[in-house]
Amino acid sequence: MSRYPRIAFLFLIAAVAAAAALLAPSSGNAISQSPPGGVAGAGTINVPTLAVRRLPANNARVIAKMSEFRPQDYRPRYVLALKVKKDKKGKPAWYKISVPGRPNGRTGWVKAAHVSIRPMPWQVVVYRGSRMLQLWKGKQLLYTAKAAVGRPGMETPTGLYYVTVRFKPVSEPFLGAFAFETSAYSKLSDWPGGGVVGLHGWNDPSVIGYAVSHGCIRVTNETAAFLRDRIPNGTPIRVVAS
Repeated sequence: MSRYPRIAFLFLIAAVAAAAALLAPSSGNAISQSPPGGVAGAGTINVPTLAVRRLPANNARVIAKMSEFRPQDYRPRYVLALKVKKDKKGKPAWYKISVPGRPNGRTGWVKAAHVSIRPMPWQVVVYRGSRMLQLWKGKQLLYTAKAAVGRPGMETPTGLYYVTVRFKPVSEPFLGAFAFETSAYSKLSDWPGGGVVGLHGWNDPSVIGYAVSHGCIRVTNETAAFLRDRIPNGTPIRVVAS
C-alpha cells in the first residue's frame, strides 16, 4: 500500500472511531447511591443590583453584579447559596453563591440581607459518562432515569449548577414537554441564550442514553414532566464525569 492510501485509511479509521464515540450508548458505569453534598439554600435577590464580592467583606473586590430581575423577561433572578457565614449572634451575614456565566464554576459572596434564602432539599445529579440522572430529596433517592448528554467536543460541562428558569416550550417544540434553563454554559457560545445549558424533554426517545446534544441534558418527556412537578427554581444540578 502506498503512503497516501495508508494515510487516507488512517483518517477513515479515526472518523469511524469518532462516530462510534458519538453514537455509543451509556457505558453502564456504576452510579453512586450516596446522597450528594448539601447546599445552604436558594432564593431570590432583594436589591436592584446584587454585588458579588470575592470575600465576605464590605471592602472586598466586586467580581460580578446580578440584577434583581432578568432583563429579557423580568422574571425574578434566582441564586444558589453554597455556604453561609454567620455573625456573632449566629445570624446569616454572608452567603457564598454560585455565579452564573462564563467561565463556569465561579463563586462569590453576597450580603445575607440582600437575598432571601430558603432551604433547598431537592437536587439533581447527572452522570455524564453513565448518562443517567438522579433526583434526590434530602438523603432520599426518589427517581433515576436515562439522559442524553453533549456529544464529543461539546460535552456537557461538569460542576455544580442550578435551575434558573422553568418553562413549557411553545415556540421551541424541540425542547419537549418541559424545560429548565440552568446556570451552566456550553462550549457553543452562539447557541440561543449565549450557550445556556438546558435540562429538557425530547420528543424522540431513541436518542436518550447517547452523547448527541450540543451540551444540553435531554430526557424523555415523561422524565421532564416528573421533574416539572417537583423541582423549583434554584434546584442544584450536579454534573459529574462518571
